[in-house]
Amino acid sequence: MVGNTTVKYLQEYIKAKDFNPELKKEYFLKLSEEFGELAVAIRKKQVRAEGETVKGTIDEEVWDVIYYAIALANCYGIDLERTIAEKEELNRIKYNRKTGFETGK
Repeated sequence: MVGNTTVKYLQEYIKAKDFNPELKKEYFLKLSEEFGELAVAIRKKQVRAEGETVKGTIDEEVWDVIYYAIALANCYGIDLERTIAEKEELNRIKYNRKTGFETGK
């Protein structure tokens, strides 16, 4: 992919390589597991230094959390770009924020 990585692209990418709606429970359990691994990485301050590999870092665990959250959203047919915009509008109203979420459309 050339250019910016979008939420839509991530959803399509993950769906193309890992789409098993019958495994919703397993995706959720993996998501929970990855949150735990992220907590450990944060507690141990496993920050990625310049030139280091992503393996064993907070960076890696954040991506794993995002991956399984998106895989789970795919199982439920959730359009995350639309959902993000709608939820951010609700948050803007709820928290009386002046700045709205821009969708680029």
